[in-house]
Amino acid sequence: MLQSELLKTTNGFINGRWCGADSNKTMPVVNPATGDTIAIVPVMGRTETELAIESAAAALATPSTIDERRRWLSQLADLITEHREELGRIITHEHGKPWKEAQGEADYAASFFRYYSTVVDHLKPRQLADRPRGHQWTVYSRPAGVVALVTPWNFPLAMLAKKFSAALAADCSSVVKPSSKTPLSMVALFSLMEQIELPPGKANLILGPAGEISDVLCAHPAVRVISFTGSTPVGKKLMAAAAPHLKRLSLELGGNAPFIVFDDADLEQAVDHAMSNKFRGSGQTCVCANRLYVQSGIADAFATRLAERATALRVGDGMQEGTEMGPLIDQNAFNKVRSHVDDAINQGATRIAGSETQIASRNAGWFHPPTVLRGVTANMLCVRDETFGPVAPIIEFASEQEVIDAANATEYGLAAYVFTADDQRAERVISRLQFGHVGHNTGSGPTAEAPFGGMKQSGFGREGGLEGLHDFIETQTVPRP
Repeated sequence: MLQSELLKTTNGFINGRWCGADSNKTMPVVNPATGDTIAIVPVMGRTETELAIESAAAALATPSTIDERRRWLSQLADLITEHREELGRIITHEHGKPWKEAQGEADYAASFFRYYSTVVDHLKPRQLADRPRGHQWTVYSRPAGVVALVTPWNFPLAMLAKKFSAALAADCSSVVKPSSKTPLSMVALFSLMEQIELPPGKANLILGPAGEISDVLCAHPAVRVISFTGSTPVGKKLMAAAAPHLKRLSLELGGNAPFIVFDDADLEQAVDHAMSNKFRGSGQTCVCANRLYVQSGIADAFATRLAERATALRVGDGMQEGTEMGPLIDQNAFNKVRSHVDDAINQGATRIAGSETQIASRNAGWFHPPTVLRGVTANMLCVRDETFGPVAPIIEFASEQEVIDAANATEYGLAAYVFTADDQRAERVISRLQFGHVGHNTGSGPTAEAPFGGMKQSGFGREGGLEGLHDFIETQTVPRP
């Protein structure tokens, strides 16, 4: 079992107290690099979820001040930074990503709490400069109510930080539901939250499979906002379940990111960013390049360099020094990646990195080698679907119009990347790409200071920036004579 000062318990947290499940049912948390069970957590359900919602609703009866929220946010940012190494160790054990990368996730999580501590004043009441209709008008930002924050396994700490920091800034009370694959990061964060003395019920943690928990969150009248990060099919189910109750939803859903490299791009820069973007988290990120479009004039040089760099990556247990890429999260993830590679090869693609002898799960973990494919076409699974693994399919293109059409030929619109030395071309292309986040000569993902979210079936709502507050506030307008 994983021992940690931040995991003195592995229970849920409701109304200011640690608690298990009434059913006494439990489930294991498994290290994907070793196959070892590292913790046992309760399987909570309807009873615990209803209690968490009721506790959160009761906490709303006592509003907090802007200064109190600023202090809580700042304290959490400092605590996460102070415990970044231990939080990173927990993330590595339950997710598999390298420890250094996991510590970077802790820093990223802290940045959201720190950012919202600096901008929470934007929620103070504001008065209109004029007096329409002969009245003084005041606009208030009220908390939307109880919010359900449902997070995925690929960034178990950072995805919650994005949502919870904005919700706390808005003075909402939260019910947090992490992925059953990676609940320990949330347990550790709630352990830290005990030190800042949040009011009981302000933040509640429910552990267990989605099933009953999601049903209650969608149906309970006190839950006014559901913020979910995950797959598009699950997002659609949540929309359908929440629609009869007119709940507000904020959804960050699937992606199929194009990474476009024109022949005038800085080749080394493009390869560097492709490596860091594609293979971070073993390719298990919503914003990582899923389709690499490279203009024909530099396709050979780009592919050769990328394959060399991918082959050189050190794959292994994230806690071992020198590891640069860890395992996939589980067998299903491994099988999906393998099927995408097999499909591409069966349709004529060539594997130039990631040998056949390496493509097998080790006895104690789900490792897939960094893989680069050439001769990829639009009908292959790795182009049509989000692989969510360390596979870089290279598709050659000839013209600007051709690559714009190809990049947009997906139902998703989360992230995209454009590499070119021609700023005018970049502006033309970016303005026509149907993606919420487009990097220009960078593979960088989101930051706390800027809004992030998707278009089309990648969802709606924004996290980060001042826009990230909008999903958690209700605007109330008050005219006075």
